[in-house]
Amino acid sequence: MRDSSTFSVQLTDPDDADGSTLRGPSFSRRRRNRHGRGLRGPMIPPPLPGSRSRSERFDEWVMESAQRLERLWGDRILDLQMVVQDIPANLETMTAQSLRGLLGTAIPAAPNRPPTIIIYRHPVELAAGGFIAPNELVHDVVVEQTAELLGMAPEAVDPAYGRSRS
Repeated sequence: MRDSSTFSVQLTDPDDADGSTLRGPSFSRRRRNRHGRGLRGPMIPPPLPGSRSRSERFDEWVMESAQRLERLWGDRILDLQMVVQDIPANLETMTAQSLRGLLGTAIPAAPNRPPTIIIYRHPVELAAGGFIAPNELVHDVVVEQTAELLGMAPEAVDPAYGRSRS
C-alpha cells in the first residue's frame, strides 16, 4: 500500500544566500546563456554579403557603377562626384514635370565645385520594385545623369545602358 503523502520540489539558487524558493534559475544565470553556449554572436559574419545594410549595399552599387564608367571614359569623368541621398530635399515641391529628377540629379560644375551626380536611394529602390535588379537600375540612373552632364545620349556613355529594361 502506498503512503498518501504529498510530493513537492523546492528549487533554490546556489548563489542565493537565504535559500529562498525560485521558479527557475535567476535571470543573471540564464540571460543569453540558456544552454551553456555563452553569448550569441552576429547571425551573419561581417565579410558575408548578407551582413551589410541596404544603404551600404546601395552605396556599393553606386561605386561599382562609377568604377565601370571610369574604365570606359577614363580622365573625362575623373572629376565627377557621386553623392547618395535618401530622398530629394525638395520632394514636396516637385511637380509632375520635375518628377524626372526623382531618381537622380545632375549638377554641372561651378567655379568652386566639381560636377555632381546625386542618386536618391529610396526612390530608386521603389522604382526597381522587384521587376528590375536594383543594381542595374542604379547603373542606368548613373549613366543617365552622366550623359546629361556630358551632353550625350545614355547609349553613347555606356553601350549596356537599358539592358535591364529590355
